This record gives sequence, C-alpha cells and structure tokens, in this order.
Amino acid sequence: MAYIQGEARGQHTLFPTTLDELITADHVCRVIEAFVNRLDMEVLGFVRAEPAETGRPGYDPRDLLKLYLYGYLQQLRSSRRLEAECRRNVEVMWLLGRLTPDHKSIAEFRRMHRDGVTGAGAELVRMAREVGLVRGEWVAIDGSKFRAVSSAATVREREAVKRYLDELELADEQDEVHIDASAVAAALEKLKRDLEPEVRFMRTGQGSAPAYNVQTAVDAEHGLIVAQKVTTETNDERSLLPMAEAAKQGLGAVETINIVADAGYSNGEQAAQCEAQGIVPHVPAQRGVNNQGNGKLFDRTLFVYDEKSDTFRCPAQQTLARNHLSRRDRCVMYAAEARVCGTCAMKDHCTTAPRRWISRHLYENTLQRMNSRVTPEIMRLRRCIVERPFALLKYVIFGHPRFLLRGLAGAQIETSLATLAYNLKTMFHVLGGCKLTQLLAE
Repeated sequence: MAYIQGEARGQHTLFPTTLDELITADHVCRVIEAFVNRLDMEVLGFVRAEPAETGRPGYDPRDLLKLYLYGYLQQLRSSRRLEAECRRNVEVMWLLGRLTPDHKSIAEFRRMHRDGVTGAGAELVRMAREVGLVRGEWVAIDGSKFRAVSSAATVREREAVKRYLDELELADEQDEVHIDASAVAAALEKLKRDLEPEVRFMRTGQGSAPAYNVQTAVDAEHGLIVAQKVTTETNDERSLLPMAEAAKQGLGAVETINIVADAGYSNGEQAAQCEAQGIVPHVPAQRGVNNQGNGKLFDRTLFVYDEKSDTFRCPAQQTLARNHLSRRDRCVMYAAEARVCGTCAMKDHCTTAPRRWISRHLYENTLQRMNSRVTPEIMRLRRCIVERPFALLKYVIFGHPRFLLRGLAGAQIETSLATLAYNLKTMFHVLGGCKLTQLLAE
C-alpha cells in the first residue's frame, strides 16, 4: 500500500493515497465490526459482556476485541501504541465510537480473555465451514519456533540455579557437604521471581534461543487455520495426536479427515490412536540408520520380518530371534547368535559388533501403513498449505517472530489473536470486503 508520511502532534501519520486504498481500509473496519457484533460474548467467556445495573460500566469487550483485531492486522500489538491509535486514527475512532481506553485497560483485556479469543476464533472457523471456505478433507500440521520475551542470559541463569539445587539435593542425600541455608533460600527466591518459567531453549533460524513451539493445523481449501496451540515441546514428535484431534474438533462433525505432516511427527503410538478416531495420518516414518562402518553396512530394510515366528531373516538367510523389549525406545530388539555371525561370510558388510541387532517398533504396522500413504504429491501439498500461514503470522501480522507477553499463557493469547486476524484477512481476500461483511452480518 502506498502512503504519504506526515507529522501530527510530533508523531508520524500514514494516509492512503488512492480511492481503492480508502475503500479497502473501510471494508476491513466493516468486516471487523460485523464479525465482532455477531459474537455472543457472554457465552464465549468475555468479562463485562453485559454491564451491571449499578456503577460505572467498564469498556465493552466487543470494542477492545475490535481494537486488537485492527491492531494485529496493522502490526500494532503494543497496548501503548493501540492507545495512541485511539486518539489519532480515524478508522479506530469509527470502530470504537471515539472511545479512548488507556493502555492498562487494553493490556488487561488481552491478559484476561485467552479462552474468549480462542472461542471467537473457533466461531470464525465454524462460519467459514458454513460458507464453504473450509472443506476439512485435507489438513496439514506443522510447528514453528517463535522467540520468547526472556533473554538467553536469563534462561541460562535459571537453569544454572536449578542445577545448583539438584546438586545440593544429591549431596545432601550422600551427606558429603554442608549446605548453606541462606544460599538455598536465595536460589529458591530467584526461581520464584522468574516471570517466564516455562520457556526453554529451542533451535530457531538464528540458532538456539528461548522460544515456544507454535503448532497449527491448516485446511487445504483456502489455507485457513482451523486449530492452533503454543507448546513448550522442543520438537514435534508428541504433537501429532493433539493437533489432529484439535483439527477434527475445529472442523465439526466430520467422520474422517486426512492429516499430512513431515517426518518430525512420526509417532507410531499416536498414529494408531489417530486411525482409531477416523483420522488418517500421511507422515513419513522416521527410521534409524546403521551409522557404523561409515554407513556402508547392511540397512535394516534388507532384513525380512516373519510375523508368525516373530523373527527376522538376514541377507545371509540366518535368523535373528527376539531378545528383549526396550520400553524407553518403544521397540523390540532382535539379535542373531554370536557364533553364527562370527563365521558368516557377510559379517564385514553387516556389523562391526560380535552380532547384529535389529529393532522393531511396537507400532511397526501402523508406521508402515502411515508411510505407505506418503507420496511426493502429498508432501508438496503439505508445503503449499502450511508454510505460507507461518510466513504471514511471523512477518506480516507479528512484524517479527517474537512474542510481547511473557509466559505460555501470554504466548497463547497472542497466537490466538494473530490467528484470528490471519483468518479474517484470508477470508477478506477470498470473498472480498462487501460479500464477507454481508455474510457476517446475516
């Protein structure tokens, strides 16, 4: 959008330069107005949705939700910047009826209404289903790291304090050292004052940093986000089932849906539970490789499993019998006899150990079914569906991929507001401002 930059009261102001831009800005405000007005705020859990009979009424949550939606669509997330817009932005004046809430009231609304904003997002997805913008046949799941408020130094200091307390506890059990009670009290007080205890170091595009893992489930029809969740998981291995269930719930009464994700979501146990609920996962199975012998040894795919005898047969036609169950890795270990491997002519191509070991996942059949559904076309579809929403959330709505609010709850409310703004923006581009406003008002 082209703008002219000027000065007003010592602040920069932005003015649309064409009639088309004026019409678009007007339509965006009317879309926000129509959407918020159709919500049952009291049912969704917004406080002061109905004013009390006595006393001075508080700000209507409808007005503050309109303000936040407008702000997130314009990369304005700070409560102080939103307060300034209420006094200088004509569009915001129209949306709020010239109300000028202070930044504390604006920030308090965002802090208090995590569940309400999430419910409003679900209501928008429900409406999108009714008008055919969401089909629910194919849903792509993915996660991305968003920087937290806490600095790396703060998180390192907290982890060092935790290690110190753990070492003291271990030493106390062994009666090896004298414990300074004042030092322990100071360490506990430091942990108690930590404003963001949930945040962890995660691998991001700029290296390891304090971050949260934002999970989204995106419908393939128009790229609308039907479910989202902020987690503290450093990887996606345990997120397949929770996100698949959230996507199915967001899509309403659908019997079966196809879920597509990358290999980071390979989890046989969760995939089996998905299939039991009518959720069909399309995920590449993540397999271990034989990293011994410079990677030139026989791969596990050359070993054939016999389900009747519960054994493997190696390339030399020898048997690997069941040895033990590894609960930590959720797999069964099979091994050949050491005397057989010792005299085998193929041993140099098979293993550097005295005998060859093979592992089989407890949900191997589920992993094979899940992996067999994966095709290059489906993985291309996944990239086209789920990568674009993250780019828009990070660099168009957030402006930069970093949260403003501390803690998991703060990150969740910010993600819910950003997702709601993203879905409104996407529906606006698909239907147009006039038609979307009409559908919302009906």
